[in-house]
Amino acid sequence: MELWYSEKHTDNVSFSLKIKEHLFSAQSDFQRVDVLATYEYGNLMTLDGLVMVTEKDEFIYHDMIVHPALAVNPNIKKVLVIGGGDGGTVRELMKYPAIEHVDMVEIDKMVVDVAKKFFPTISCELDNEKVSVLYEDGIKFVKDKENTYDLILIDSTDPIGPGEGLFTTDFYNDCFKALKEDGILINQNETPVYDKFFEVGISSYKKLKKMFPIVEIYQAHIPTYPGGYWLFNFASKKYNPVKDLKSKTWNSLNIDTKYYNTNLHKGAFAIPNYVKEKFNNGNV
Repeated sequence: MELWYSEKHTDNVSFSLKIKEHLFSAQSDFQRVDVLATYEYGNLMTLDGLVMVTEKDEFIYHDMIVHPALAVNPNIKKVLVIGGGDGGTVRELMKYPAIEHVDMVEIDKMVVDVAKKFFPTISCELDNEKVSVLYEDGIKFVKDKENTYDLILIDSTDPIGPGEGLFTTDFYNDCFKALKEDGILINQNETPVYDKFFEVGISSYKKLKKMFPIVEIYQAHIPTYPGGYWLFNFASKKYNPVKDLKSKTWNSLNIDTKYYNTNLHKGAFAIPNYVKEKFNNGNV
């Protein structure tokens, strides 16, 4: 008998992977966590039935949430990661010798424990001495921070369950205050392929535009995420992500990446017309 995992993207579209084995399933205090061994994408972690990470394509998301900011400001020293329990974002950050400390605030300890057991190549830097893993609510954690971080990476799930509060104006305001005067914020911003997802993307972009002087959208191709096409927001108090790109400096660091490079960086901010129109019109 064949076993398949299917994620419903819309009422008319599902994404399916053939499964070898169901490796783990448990209900945490916040969500259901499952790990499935797939034939094509290696181990897959789902949260409440939705794809969080797969071994085959995780490097795309993690490269693109981390490296664009570090290529614009290679002098980043202190970073806050909100979410990111699989450890991939921290793994990429630890490739930079100049980074002195990372606070990773993950609300669900089970996600981290499962990642360490079933995704060792992704979670491999979570015990690095430069990293503090804090099992707290990121929304509450950032409230009392001011002028603290060079970079905030909001590595969140979709805006349901534990991730819902990470898309609000109040939260973004708190992040703005927590950043230093040249701080950068990156957050994942859903897919423009399906309207139900992109309503959130447009809302997030609008909120950030009201408080940051520079907000630009960039993109990546991620096969296991809805639509296979994902957006990020680059919000900064000082830096334009294209004009201020430090290509020579970043390339001199010889950072090992599988997806990101500085030529791709420029192209990632070249958004298709249909996506521009959706943002400009402010609706879907």
